[in-house]
Amino acid sequence: MSDALRPMSRSRLYEQVLERLRDHVIEGKLRAGDKLPPERELAQRLGVSRASVKQAIVVLEVQGFVEVRHGGGTYLVRDSLDLEPVGRLVERRRRLPDVLEARETLETRLAALAAERRSEDDIKAMDAALRLMAEEIAAGEPGAEGDRLFHASVTAAARSSLLEEFMHVIAEQITESRNESLRQPGRPNRSLAQHQRILDAIAAGDPKAAAAAMRKHVQTVAKVRLLSWDPEDAGITDD
Repeated sequence: MSDALRPMSRSRLYEQVLERLRDHVIEGKLRAGDKLPPERELAQRLGVSRASVKQAIVVLEVQGFVEVRHGGGTYLVRDSLDLEPVGRLVERRRRLPDVLEARETLETRLAALAAERRSEDDIKAMDAALRLMAEEIAAGEPGAEGDRLFHASVTAAARSSLLEEFMHVIAEQITESRNESLRQPGRPNRSLAQHQRILDAIAAGDPKAAAAAMRKHVQTVAKVRLLSWDPEDAGITDD
């Protein structure tokens, strides 16, 4: 029996559950696709309430480490649980809506301008970015670099120095939102398909269609598990 799942002391239960689950994955040499013990069993072995275990599982799901299949259990998505500090997760959740709002405002306009001003080289750059993203996804990666290059090529094609400067200002936050989106189950391939529709509209020189396709894409990016998570309900202060 894994020593990581021994009974726990009563202090800081929420964070301790996360730490013990991480240790269990390491000790058990678990890999992506492996199933975690049921919540009831985990609660019994750890000596905590089932609610505490459920709260920890939700945070793992929010961070993209596990997939919870209703009625089917909890499965690892990655080979390890390199946990993000809870405080950082809460802070990222707080600022994400503003970042997504800025992205929708800026990038829909950039897509429309790109449709009006793009050159053949711009179209080639966008196409190359999508090919890279497809290769990354085929290799089991989320496709983040191809995604980044695609949006950068759209920005370049718009030929608006001021809008490009605004995008640079929030580049770090955009990267956060990109990574948050691409960790959602099934999202990389969906994002790739949406990028292709944006490219098609830009290549066709259709500003309205390009803006609409970009707006739909950014709205999809906004549909992440993190934003449906309530830190208060998650038991950050676990009694």
